[in-house]
Amino acid sequence: MPGIAVLDLGGQYCHLIARRVRDLGVFSDILPSDTEVETLRHFDGVILSGGPGSVSEPDAPRVPQTVLTDLGKPVLGICYGQQLITDLLGGTVIREHVREYGLASLSIIEPDLLFQDVPSDSMAWMSHGDTVTSLPRGFRRLAKTETCDFAAVADVDKRIYGIQFHPEVTHTQHGMAILSNFVFHICHAQPTWNPASLKDKLIEQIRATAAGRKVYFLVSGGVDSNVAYALCAQALPPDQLEGLYVDTGFMRKNESEQLRLAFERIGLPNIRIIDDSQRFLDAMQDAIDPEEKRQRIGPLFIEIQQELVSAMENENHNWVLGQGTIYPDTIESGGTAGAEVIKTHHNRVPMIAELAAQNRLLEPLQEFYKDEVRALGQALGLPPDLVNRHPFPGPGLAIRTLCSDRHAKAMPHGGIDGICREFGLHGCVLPLKSVGVQGDNRSYKNVAMISGVAVLETLSQVSTRITNGYKDVNRVVYCLDAAIDFKALRVHDALLTSERLDVLREADAIAHQLLHAHGLEHQLWQFPVVLIPVSHGAGRRSESKGETVILRPVYSVDGMTAEFAKLPLPLLREMARAICQLPTIDLVCFDVSNKPPATIEWE
Repeated sequence: MPGIAVLDLGGQYCHLIARRVRDLGVFSDILPSDTEVETLRHFDGVILSGGPGSVSEPDAPRVPQTVLTDLGKPVLGICYGQQLITDLLGGTVIREHVREYGLASLSIIEPDLLFQDVPSDSMAWMSHGDTVTSLPRGFRRLAKTETCDFAAVADVDKRIYGIQFHPEVTHTQHGMAILSNFVFHICHAQPTWNPASLKDKLIEQIRATAAGRKVYFLVSGGVDSNVAYALCAQALPPDQLEGLYVDTGFMRKNESEQLRLAFERIGLPNIRIIDDSQRFLDAMQDAIDPEEKRQRIGPLFIEIQQELVSAMENENHNWVLGQGTIYPDTIESGGTAGAEVIKTHHNRVPMIAELAAQNRLLEPLQEFYKDEVRALGQALGLPPDLVNRHPFPGPGLAIRTLCSDRHAKAMPHGGIDGICREFGLHGCVLPLKSVGVQGDNRSYKNVAMISGVAVLETLSQVSTRITNGYKDVNRVVYCLDAAIDFKALRVHDALLTSERLDVLREADAIAHQLLHAHGLEHQLWQFPVVLIPVSHGAGRRSESKGETVILRPVYSVDGMTAEFAKLPLPLLREMARAICQLPTIDLVCFDVSNKPPATIEWE
């Protein structure tokens, strides 16, 4: 079938590109980067994805040069794809000191079919460290940003295009128009992709995978697992399916009881609730590193599942494990060729890979994104309050409660404070790290804290300036207390304890209750509340190990990219005042970071 081939160079957004093409009604297929020209001749055009590598590295992913010289079909390189085109055809790519992560102002210099009906100035999403500095022969510049001279380039005669930004993400204002121009006006593809009912196809796949075996399905109560389990319930007879909900002790306040009632209301069959909270807590006693936390939680989920299966089935091993895994879980866990591990999801640990190799894994939504899962849930008739729930990570509050084994003061940073002073603010760096994603790579970097009187747009500008300009920082938080004294900030040792989890549960409940009271709950994609071991020694608990709560509301569509949600500052300060009544909380901050360079979750 004609369509667009997407060559996978390891980028976090590879599958998002393919999905955007399908959103246009055109078939797309993801193929390895080394796919030969003869295979690609069957397509109308080729897109080279982004990737975490640098073209200067000897083991960086490549495509055959003949894709550019002999294929004769239109080619579009995105981010790393543009850099690879430049390098293969004789241009120059270098590692720049100033990097671009987040929104940038895109200015079109030369009109072209690629930018038909696109305004001359708009916002585009950047995520790159390498930069094109000179073009191959025959190429010309089509667009630029403030810090990237070659934001879009082309050899128009050969129909080879390169763009440094990401049109596939929702935050590029006219990204779909640009992709549409490439697909329809340059490749001349036809909108003939009209897949059959996804629901019916998925039900057939579930039956084929189960193949008469008992399906034990891990249900978390989140959107993904509920929809996947509801699909299984329609595909399989009741005696072939049983749901297992494991209470890890890392759930939000009253979460397990609320989920039990929700399961009863929608009539999902055979769900067994197991309280294993103490076991999970014991396993996390000395865990500090975020990847270690995830690596401990994932196998423990499976160990508990296997114990339950063994107890119920005795010697009968004719079973398969079901999960609500969606594609971002796989991508961020390094599941595509050449992709960087951003963070290991609990449903993507080695034991899961072993089950997959044994044909004991059922994941009906593994190629879906969150918004598609929600649409499928609506088609299944699930109630809106379950379909539209905020995402909640499998490891739960364990990765929202940061741990530390050190004592350190906040660090002055002349460059960051200099940026802040331009806007009448002050800034420092916390000696505490969080996970991020920068240029398709995982980062584990320090957090900048800023304070002072500011409006939301100023906070956005300052955050972008800091993370673009300083490689040692991937996240910025704004202190909601005007009386902050950076010299009094301390990071202290703290492990994952039931007491800290209870404090975070209360803080989370307060924030979400106020969000609901102001009618803003369904305007957000997600609202993590995070606890970090940072005390303010000048506060009311100068001799104790006080802590800081981070409010992290975000807007997103599919979780692959996100913007911090610009909730009204008076509401955020109302939350801060209420949370600071908790006995161990010194400060409350507002996370003003986008994804990239930060991830939605801190760990």
